[in-house]
Amino acid sequence: MSFWESILLGLIQGLTEFLPVSSSGHLAIFKHILHIQTEADLLYDVMLHMATLAAICIVYRKEVGELFVNGCCMAGLWLGNGVRWIGNRFRKPENRIALKPVLVNPYRRFVLMVLISTIPTGILGIVLEDVIGSASEYLILPGICLIITAVLLTIADHAKIGKKNEETATYGNSLFIGFCQGAATLPGLSRSGTTITACLLCGFSKEFAVKYSFIMSIPAILGAMVLQLKDFSTVTLAGGMLWNYIAGMLVAGVVGYLCIKAMLFVVKKKKFLGFSIYCFLAGVLSLVFYFHMG
Repeated sequence: MSFWESILLGLIQGLTEFLPVSSSGHLAIFKHILHIQTEADLLYDVMLHMATLAAICIVYRKEVGELFVNGCCMAGLWLGNGVRWIGNRFRKPENRIALKPVLVNPYRRFVLMVLISTIPTGILGIVLEDVIGSASEYLILPGICLIITAVLLTIADHAKIGKKNEETATYGNSLFIGFCQGAATLPGLSRSGTTITACLLCGFSKEFAVKYSFIMSIPAILGAMVLQLKDFSTVTLAGGMLWNYIAGMLVAGVVGYLCIKAMLFVVKKKKFLGFSIYCFLAGVLSLVFYFHMG
């Protein structure tokens, strides 16, 4: 992959990862149409994931920091409560030690919600792994999924806005949104578009819908990186190729940061129509190209 091809794919990743138009679908389409060969796809994908992760953490640095600290506290409390519970099995009722409360603030409830969403996302990601790998080589599935994304964005434009936040959203909402995020691993089905639509349908406020959509993607991105790293020993790079990949990663991170900021405005104003039309046209063109080339 040349320097400019790496820049192009990084730009596409940054634009489409956070805007509701599907990064995986666009990367598959552009690689196919432009015949871009990435000598170490695995490494490049991991680096793009790193850029994506960095952009989210920078935009939501306060929330991510609080969630990390509270998540560590929750892990310690759960471990301690487990030890106390086991010890209580051997104590007389009057000598038993009370378990310490864990969900004592909204941040800890937010952490639990994200963990619940991650479970179905991880399961679907593993189940669909082979399908995703083979589907990305053809344009028919990205084309169909882009049209589905257009439908979802139209639904989001007409969804009734609720007032739920980390204090009032239910764990059932988290489970449903997690399933939607897992399904969005299919190329062409926008992760941000799918999950934000799911959040709005669950009655989330506009601000919380965007924040939850992006923050819940952090463990999903980390999980995807771990799955890819298991095959890392097979990666080889030609001389100077690493610098091309780094350039693409930096472009993806900077553009991604700007696009997250843009999504806050888009959801606030409920202006999904333009993205919906774009996804529909991109999906139709992908199908036309697929059947024409076939």
